[in-house]
Amino acid sequence: MADGDTSSLSRAEEQGESPGDPVERARAICLRLLTGTPRTRKQLADALRKREIPDEAAEQVLSRFEEVGLIDDSAFADAWVESRHHGRGLARRALAQELRTKGVDATLIDEAVGRLDSEQEEATARELVARKLRSTRGLDRDKRLRRLAGMLARKGYSQGLALRVVREALEDEGEDTEFLADEEY
Repeated sequence: MADGDTSSLSRAEEQGESPGDPVERARAICLRLLTGTPRTRKQLADALRKREIPDEAAEQVLSRFEEVGLIDDSAFADAWVESRHHGRGLARRALAQELRTKGVDATLIDEAVGRLDSEQEEATARELVARKLRSTRGLDRDKRLRRLAGMLARKGYSQGLALRVVREALEDEGEDTEFLADEEY
């Protein structure tokens, strides 16, 4: 093969257009997808299916990538939990849901979110409320409660934890919060 032929073949492979061997096409697609960001086995399998790679070729490539450590759903789940908890303040429940949508096995999800303990989760909830608390000053207490507890609920925190953290934050600020013990939001 002349040098010109090799470079044009490389370009075609990089673009996922390599004619011929479906295993080579699958390998090129997976490598390209993994270059940008880590992905789960299911995400890669879905991408291969979408590009009409035969199941046998996809399975062969995905299994080999797992063997050599290019696909590691456990490491993906651990990194996802660490990143999304610290970066976005998501609670275990929200993290587990996100990992399920990415196709991570339930056992791996339980292990990854299990590394977050209750104290860590509560501390993060307190930080989120402290940041949001400033922007709710001047609003009536019911509205503040709804906004703060709602923000925590959207991030996957339980109602009990959300109400307790919000009540304590409002008390620390001097807001009358006796109403919080009886009402549910």
